[in-house]
Amino acid sequence: MTKDELYIQRCIELALNGIGSVSPNPMVGAVIVHNDKIIGEGWHKKFGEAHAEVNAINIIEDKSILKNSTIYVNLEPCSHHGKTPPCAELIIKHQFKKVVIGMMDPFEQVAGNGIKKLKDAGIEVIENVLQKKCEELNKRFITYHTKKRPYVILKWAQTIDGFIAPDATKMSTEEFEEKRHITDFIIQKLVHKWRTEEDAILVGTNTVAYDNPALNVRAWIGNLPIRITIDKNLRLASTHKIFDQTQATFIFTEQENTSIKNITYIKIDFTKDIAAQILTHLYQQHIQSLIIEGGTKTLETFINKGLWDEAQIFSSPKILVDGIKAPIISGTIIHQNNIDGKQLTIYRNL
Repeated sequence: MTKDELYIQRCIELALNGIGSVSPNPMVGAVIVHNDKIIGEGWHKKFGEAHAEVNAINIIEDKSILKNSTIYVNLEPCSHHGKTPPCAELIIKHQFKKVVIGMMDPFEQVAGNGIKKLKDAGIEVIENVLQKKCEELNKRFITYHTKKRPYVILKWAQTIDGFIAPDATKMSTEEFEEKRHITDFIIQKLVHKWRTEEDAILVGTNTVAYDNPALNVRAWIGNLPIRITIDKNLRLASTHKIFDQTQATFIFTEQENTSIKNITYIKIDFTKDIAAQILTHLYQQHIQSLIIEGGTKTLETFINKGLWDEAQIFSSPKILVDGIKAPIISGTIIHQNNIDGKQLTIYRNL
C-alpha cells in the first residue's frame, strides 16, 4: 500500500465505529497527518453530531500547523449546511495543504461540490484512493441516494434438505416449537449484532402469526431497528410481541387504522407492487437499510422484483423432511465460511 492508501484504510477503520449510529448519514473517518505523523483522528459518531473532520481537527491544540498538514477522509467533505456546518469550509478555514479523499459523495447536494470548493481555495486534492473499499463501507448510503430506496438485505436459515421452517398448520404448537429453530444461540447472537447495524427489519404476516418474533436485539447491545410487518387485513392479534410498543413498528396494510404510540399503520395498494411501495415509503422516512428475515413468501416478493442487494443464508445440517421450502435465489457469492457447524453464504445482486 502507498502512504495515501494506508491512511485512507485507517479512515475506513475509524468510520466503522459509527455503524448503526449515523444513518441516514454515511460512515466517515478522518486522519490528519503532519510531517508523516498522525496528529489527529476522528469519526462521525452519531447522526446530528459533529462530522469526522470536525472531531479530528478538534483534537489538535495548535491549529497553526494544519496549514502544513494533510487531512484524509474516506468520503468527500460535505459542502452544504445540514445538521452541522460544511466540513469543506472548515478545511478551507484552517488552510490545509492537501486533502486526500477515498470517494466522491453521491448525495446530490454534495456530489463534487465539496471537492470543487477545496480546489477553488487552492488546496491540493487527491481523489479516489481505495475507492472500491470506500464504496463497500458506505454501500447503504450509496444505494439510498442512487436507487432512492434502502439497501435491502435478505436473511434466512435453511435445513440441509431445503426447508426454512416446519409447517405450523400440520403439527401441534409443542412440536412446532421443538422443530422451528434451525440455528442455535451463537448464530442468534451474530444475527442480533447484524440487526443493530441496520435501520429496519421486516417479516411477513405468517412469520408474526406463527413464530411471534420480538425482532429486537436481546442477544446483543446496540440500536433497535424499526420493526416492520405486512398485515393486509389486520388479522394479527395485538398480543403478538411486535405490538408491545417497546420499539418503533410499522404495519403495512390496506385497511384504515389509527397509529398509536410506537405503532404506525401505513396504507398501501395490495393490487400494485407491494415491495416497491414499502421501499418507497421507507426511503421517504430516511431509512437507509432494511433486513428481511422471512418468511418465504415475503422474501420471494422482493427476490422476484429484483429488489434486494445482499442475501445472508445459513445452511444447517438439520433435516426437516417436510415444511416450508426456502426461497430460491441466484446472485454472486462474495463470501462463505463455517460458523458453529453452519455454512454462511453471502450473495450480492450485482
